[in-house]
Amino acid sequence: MTVHPPRVPDARVRRLAATLYGYAFLSELVLLYPLYALLFSETGLSVWQISSLFVIWSAASILLEVPSGAFADAFSRRLLLSLAPVVAAAGFALWVLVPSYPAFAVGFVLWGAAGALASGALEALVFTELDRLGAAGRYARLIGRAKTAETLAVLASILLAGPVFAVGGYPAIGAASVLACLLAAAVATRFPEHRRRAPAQAAPTDVVTEAGPDRSGPGAGADDDEDLGWWASLRAGLAEVRADRAVRAAVLLAAVVAAVWGALDEYTPLLARDTGVGEATVPLLLLLTWIGVAVGGLLAPAGERLTARGYAGLLALSALALAAGALFARPAGFALVAVAFCGFQLATVLADARLQARITGGSRATVTSLAGMATDVTIIAVYGGYGLLATGAGNGVAFAVAAVPYLVMALLLASRAGRLARRRPERASAGHIG
Repeated sequence: MTVHPPRVPDARVRRLAATLYGYAFLSELVLLYPLYALLFSETGLSVWQISSLFVIWSAASILLEVPSGAFADAFSRRLLLSLAPVVAAAGFALWVLVPSYPAFAVGFVLWGAAGALASGALEALVFTELDRLGAAGRYARLIGRAKTAETLAVLASILLAGPVFAVGGYPAIGAASVLACLLAAAVATRFPEHRRRAPAQAAPTDVVTEAGPDRSGPGAGADDDEDLGWWASLRAGLAEVRADRAVRAAVLLAAVVAAVWGALDEYTPLLARDTGVGEATVPLLLLLTWIGVAVGGLLAPAGERLTARGYAGLLALSALALAAGALFARPAGFALVAVAFCGFQLATVLADARLQARITGGSRATVTSLAGMATDVTIIAVYGGYGLLATGAGNGVAFAVAAVPYLVMALLLASRAGRLARRRPERASAGHIG
């Protein structure tokens, strides 16, 4: 029988992709998403108490983000991906079994911990496994589709929450959410993971676990992926960000691009209400933005062909669409907001791919978690700034002002691309985005 070696990596890439998409979808198929604020309110919590829960959520994620990334590098990324949904499920179960402020607070700590466990570990595992198979160039495509799977799961949660709630109330909603999380944990065990042991005295340095191949093939040297231990992994990740200007710039770009529109998403219902539509129409306008987000993830393969100036143009056009749609203050303006969110999702996926391509050391999850932590900190800053602007000038103006950082980034990236083109013309056509 004739053997065709190239098909083996393709089959393994397909298996990795299927596992990634299933994990992404099930992790976000949480029917509590559309209703948990109502659960808090019906339990008797004030607006201030609900806001304090969001702060607890963000703080837990920020504090645990980088330590969990170092743990993933030191021990097992797949293990953390399996644990994350279980931790989230425990928090959701607590909410519906013992509805009270302390239970909600603990649940948000667990939910924040779950996000921190998966953040960094997922991107690092997927990129490393693709690189091992000589398919690192497919990373943006896979992550973009995974983001779309997450978006579809959120839409499914919105559609299913009402009927399930009508049948069994919050206990049924909670049970469905816990079940989805447990299924995600089961799917995570199917992720491939090939790790290198730290070399011992005379031991060869190309030994891998799970009978994996050595690193002399495709992708060799791109990511040592040695088991350094938690403290050593943390130090190595921090050192790489501090010492490598390209990695540091990629971390900052990924954080800012993802944070601003990610924070604005929480306020889109308020913007929709300000267009003058009734409460029943608000979800339809929000559906437009989610469709835009889903399409943005699917456009990743085309986005990879963008040059640095093209990427800058993507940010600028998305920012202008956001500002115009928000200031129009009519339902039709949400079509422009959807276009903006489509562009921002695409820009976020490309920034993540750029970051993964820049990382060369074994602490990939740690570095990625640093970007996640920077994103969370920036989101909190956007929350604060938005509150001040919206209180004094309205939601439309606050959205428009939030577009300014993207215009500034676009200008900086375009200027840098121009300087690089004058110094080294060959890089101008290499597709670099910063």
